Order: sequence, then C-alpha cells, then structure tokens
Amino acid sequence: MKLGVAGGAILVLLIAAAILGYSSMFTVYQTQQALVVRLGQPVRGITEPGLHFKMPLIDSVITIDKRILDLEAPAQEVIASDQKRLVVDAFARYRIKDPLRFYQTVGSIAGANSQLTILLNSALRRVLGEVTFTDVVRDKRDELMARIRGLVDTEAASYGIAVVDIRIRSAALPEQNSQAVYHRMQTERQREAAEFRAQGSQRAQEIRSKADRDVTVLLAEATSKAEQIRGEGDGERNRIFAEAFGRDPDFFGFYRSMQAYEAGLGSNDTRMVLRPDSEFFRYFVNPSGKMAEPAGSRTAPTPAAPK
Repeated sequence: MKLGVAGGAILVLLIAAAILGYSSMFTVYQTQQALVVRLGQPVRGITEPGLHFKMPLIDSVITIDKRILDLEAPAQEVIASDQKRLVVDAFARYRIKDPLRFYQTVGSIAGANSQLTILLNSALRRVLGEVTFTDVVRDKRDELMARIRGLVDTEAASYGIAVVDIRIRSAALPEQNSQAVYHRMQTERQREAAEFRAQGSQRAQEIRSKADRDVTVLLAEATSKAEQIRGEGDGERNRIFAEAFGRDPDFFGFYRSMQAYEAGLGSNDTRMVLRPDSEFFRYFVNPSGKMAEPAGSRTAPTPAAPK
C-alpha cells in the first residue's frame, strides 16, 4: 500500500517536473525577436533565433516581428516655399531594432504606426515647406526623400525603431488646381499640335511632289532603257534565227513546226478543221517533212521515138 502511494507521488512529481521543464523553454523563429517579461517588468530582449529558456510560471514571452514593416501614411496637404499647395502621398518601411525600448515606449505595432505617422507628417511639412513645387515633383525628389528619412529615423530611434526607407508615392496639386492646370496645358498642347500638324502637312506635300516627279523621271528612263534592250534582244534573236536557218534549213523548219504543234494542239478549246495531208501536218505524214506529189500531177514519161 505504501509502495503504491509512493509510486503515485513520484509519478506526479515527474509529471510536474516535465510540465515545468516544458514551460521553461520557448522558441524564437528567424522572423521574430522576443522579450522576456517577469511579473509585468521586461527582463531581457532576445534577437537571436533558436531555443531559449525562461523562469516557469513567472516569466512570459512577448514576440515582436523582426521583418521590415510597412507604414501607409494618409495623404496630406503641404504648402511649398512658392506657396503652392501639394497633396503628398508617402509611405515608410521600418524595422524594430531594440525590442525592449520598443515595448517600453510604444508597446505594439499599432502604437508604432501611430507614432511614426506623426513623425512622418511633421518631417514632410518641414522639408517640403523649404523647397518649390518643381523641386518636389522633378528636380530634387530623391534628395528630399533622403532628408525626410534621416529626420524620421533620428526621432524614431528613441522608440527602438530604425527607418529603412521613405518614399513619396505622389505629389500633386489639389483637385481644383489640377483641373485648371490641366485645361491650360491641354489648350497649349492643342495649339502646338495644330502647328506641328500644319508644318507636317506642308512638308508631306513637298515630299509627295518631289516623289511624284522622281517617279515620272525614273519611269521614263526605265521605259527608254527597256525599249532599247528589247530592240537589241529582238535583233539578236533574228540574227540567231537567220544563222540557224542558214546552217540547216530542214532542221529549222522541223523546229518551227514542233513549236507550232505545241501551240496549236495544246489542251485548250481551240479547234482546227484541216485535211490530214495539209501542209501543217507534213511531219505527221513524212518525218522528212516533204509532201508526196499527187498522182495526177506526175509527168508521164515521154515515149521513145521509133527508129
């Protein structure tokens, strides 16, 4: 009986020890940093990932994001040094570098965003109020963003926050001013477009006239050259035909007859009604192309005179 009670007590103690040992361990992931709080008071900050230990039942662990966080500030109106009103839309990226100071000052991501928004708006008014509208929109935009980031980062260091980047997404005139500027720019661009269009039409007409004149000259020269070459070719062809005919009249006649057969007896709708023994078919009758004389046209031999 005593052994059973003692064994039960030992088992309970082992279970309690296992629970206490398990509750004394916690894991910090690579995207996190942790803050150990003992009875409501922060004890230490942990920035390295891995397995860590704390006092069981006394300490609690608050995890804080270690990644770069985004802050979307609402658009605000700023007056530049040339008294032009600008609607500026900016955003910031930051990370928490000191979790202990972060917890003691702002306490949470929402509190950090609220405090950084105030700092960002103040820095925008301070920096953009010293420059002109053109500097903000075009000339010195990168330089101004670097100055704003430096100001906000210096003030945010007291909250355990490091500002990584600040960007001005857009800087434009208010809606009513934008419409007036837009209409003025539209009128000016339409005037310039009409002027350019008129100059382009005049230039196009000049180019078209010159091209037409050049085409006429080129066609005339090409036609003259073509007629000259065609005449030379016809003369050379006639010379070759005459030379061939002089060398072998029979073969030349045969060749021309074959060309006539090919042209006249092709697969078309042309019909010819000719006698089989006509001159056109003389090479069908006799390969030599010589037509046989009709029987009645032969001259009878003259009888010998009697002695």
